[in-house]
Amino acid sequence: MAALFDDQAVDRWTPLRAPFDQAAARAYLDQARRRRAHGARLQLAITTDGLQPLGEILLFPTGAGGEVELAYAVGAAHRRRRLAVRAVQLITAWAYDSLGATRVILRIPPGNAASTAVARSAGFELTTAPPISREGARDPLHTWLHRRAGQPATG
Repeated sequence: MAALFDDQAVDRWTPLRAPFDQAAARAYLDQARRRRAHGARLQLAITTDGLQPLGEILLFPTGAGGEVELAYAVGAAHRRRRLAVRAVQLITAWAYDSLGATRVILRIPPGNAASTAVARSAGFELTTAPPISREGARDPLHTWLHRRAGQPATG
């Protein structure tokens, strides 16, 4: 994890701060296990072979009925391979089909061009909802909504 997430882009756009060393990775994994045990969050490795982690994707309920939020990060050496797009597409379909989610959202700072491109490529649209502030985020976050085929347009 330290090799993946000790990166200025990860530091800039996610709550994970550099330096992200082995101690930070252990603390992060411990927190992930606690959240998963309480049903608060699902964190999965992004891989191409089922073994080597190239990034991660998270899914968690927002508190609004049927709504889940996704977040992701891909290690610098593995970017520009559409890994985040594919991971977002897979977990979005899983959220609808297995969890019965009615809304799947992303929250992206306006200056994060890479995540904006991932959102668009994965079928998400920027909503008209006002930006939100969140602990650990340096910038206000804009809401992106995935619209499943046949789903009505909403802001």
